[in-house]
Amino acid sequence: MTVVVNRAPLDAIVLAAGLGTRMRSQRIKVLHDLCGRPMLEYTLRLLAPLGVRRTVLVLGHQAETVAETLKQRQVEPPDLQIALQTEPRGTADAVRTALPHLPVDDSAQVLILYGDTPLLTLERLRDLLHHAEGRALSLLSTHLDDPSGYGRVLRNEVGAVLRIVEDRDCSAEERRCGEINGGMYAVNSGFLRRALSRVRASNAQREFYLTDLVAEAVAEGAQASALPVPEGEVLGVNDRVDLALAEKLMRRRINEGHMRRGVTLRDPESTYIDDGVEIGADTELGPGVVLRGHTRVGARCRIDAGCVLTDVTIADDSQLKPYTVATESTVAEKVQLGPFSHLRPGSDLGAGAHVGNFVELKKTRLGAGSKANHLTYLGDAELGDGVNVGCGTITCNYDGFSKHRTVVEDGVFIGSDTQLVAPVRVGRGAIIASGTTVTRDVPADALTLSRVPQIDKPGYAETLRTRLREKKGG
Repeated sequence: MTVVVNRAPLDAIVLAAGLGTRMRSQRIKVLHDLCGRPMLEYTLRLLAPLGVRRTVLVLGHQAETVAETLKQRQVEPPDLQIALQTEPRGTADAVRTALPHLPVDDSAQVLILYGDTPLLTLERLRDLLHHAEGRALSLLSTHLDDPSGYGRVLRNEVGAVLRIVEDRDCSAEERRCGEINGGMYAVNSGFLRRALSRVRASNAQREFYLTDLVAEAVAEGAQASALPVPEGEVLGVNDRVDLALAEKLMRRRINEGHMRRGVTLRDPESTYIDDGVEIGADTELGPGVVLRGHTRVGARCRIDAGCVLTDVTIADDSQLKPYTVATESTVAEKVQLGPFSHLRPGSDLGAGAHVGNFVELKKTRLGAGSKANHLTYLGDAELGDGVNVGCGTITCNYDGFSKHRTVVEDGVFIGSDTQLVAPVRVGRGAIIASGTTVTRDVPADALTLSRVPQIDKPGYAETLRTRLREKKGG
């Protein structure tokens, strides 16, 4: 639901042009993943609920890759426009690049954000916009015990904001200030256009700093303000150490959200849940569980220690025993999986199915109430309802050139150590005897077996042992 927090029209500029050299990566910084999403996505997802009418994303390095990633992930902020900053000349220059893409509307507010601050929340942006009403400019700030490297927010004796000074340009006294610029701004559009025309690159970096807008507001006699917030919410990710810290904080936020909605996490510190994963009430997660991507878990499920699920749907009342791994699969209600089961992409388990220890499925449908409990591989197969698959059964689905299907109809019993050589169909109610290699279709209700005749030589065992001892001794 879109929530409009102010009466003035609201536009947004998101700065994401920098490569992020401190990441030591060939991939642009804002596309590095954090809890299942590229960092940039977290910022862009905040805009629609705020009532933003147009979004300008400023790109530079790997612009086409960023745009294509957003398209593939269906990230669609309001009326998205792309602006290109061809040379890295500073944050103010990046905003100048964006301005031609915004409506000329002096009454509007412009929200300026960054693509590398994934912990920023919707509630905090609402606070910022509320705080900015009637002011030329408002920004988010925070206090650090060690503010080295950050721009300082300088205030006068009564607490009014005077200016922001970047770390390299600070005097010794200014460097002692612990309040730093968080980098997020809400700015009146008319003021923004006027002030940007006056910003000069008169600093140690010879860049155009967006922070100079604060001093420009004061010079105009307009109000500028800084809203202090907790440090973690404005954390910028500059290197992989920052990325790990941000992911830890985000993971804690995600886990606490699930717990408050009725999910039990036996060890939250070791539980990794991607942003966007859905979990029903009264479900329990054991230590070391990892839930990734578009995973959906129903109510009253139990997912035991060490399970890793990626893009999996689990229906209500199912149990996953320890160390089950599943990817791009669907599990119906009251299913039992594991321990040590592996569902590869395309696996589909019907209600009440059982898949046990060291069983692997790939592109396989296992019908309602069917069971494959031990040491089995089922690939490219369709098994009906009520099928029992004995230990050591395999579908021979690959002939070295192509994959072939195996179809097992309802109520079939498959004995242990059976090989089903695809393509093959086993008819309803058939029984496959243990140790059988099935190479042609089996009729319904048939008993099928293929075994080498058993040969017994009474009393020969001791003779054989004697010969073997003599051979070894010789």
